[in-house]
Amino acid sequence: MILLHGLFGRLSNWETVIDHFKTSYDIHVPALPIFDSPPKADQLLYLTSFLDNYIQQHCLKDVILIGNSLGGHVAILYASLHGDKVKELVLTGSSGLYENTNIGAFPRRSSYDYIRERVAYTFYNPAMATEELVLEVMEVTTDSAKCLCTIRMAKSAQRNYVADLLPGIEVPVWLIWGKEDKVTPVHVAYEFADLLPHAHLTVFDECGHVPMMEKPDHFNAVLSSYLRVQKTN
Repeated sequence: MILLHGLFGRLSNWETVIDHFKTSYDIHVPALPIFDSPPKADQLLYLTSFLDNYIQQHCLKDVILIGNSLGGHVAILYASLHGDKVKELVLTGSSGLYENTNIGAFPRRSSYDYIRERVAYTFYNPAMATEELVLEVMEVTTDSAKCLCTIRMAKSAQRNYVADLLPGIEVPVWLIWGKEDKVTPVHVAYEFADLLPHAHLTVFDECGHVPMMEKPDHFNAVLSSYLRVQKTN
């Protein structure tokens, strides 16, 4: 099981998923090299190549790819290019069709209040925007080099439209979405479901862009059910 974080995500975003599944699966949570990509590289393909190298180096087969936001986008590209290595795909708040993202103007990227507002925008419940999360994002936005890399990656994701790739993905796909997701609105999930040949969609009420954080028990229950079904098939 490989867990892929989003643009501003951290490995800690997956803590409850790791705790729930660690006794049943070999879990990998690679840190995507968002800040290391060469300026002239195709940013999304750079991450996809990183993932392929990671899977080869760890000799992984029949992987379950679970991606949130940008991580879902990378998972889609990888499944399209290397479908023989992917057993199942789980997408939650994935980019690739539409994403409403705005890091903000440079003068505002060092404003704590502004960044807190943007982090809160990610969730249905604004209380989820803890000081710890806000400071993690500010650590990126106040670092000029990291901020430029993040902006390049966000623009690359917006340009990389995956609609034409989705009908060719033959592995089972489970879509887990927040009904109140403002970054990748729920209509995007229905578009994914229509375009993917073997997709099932679950929508959580009162949930935003990061279901595994905002609805962890529900997320793990749905994921467990999905994985049990796939084992019996």
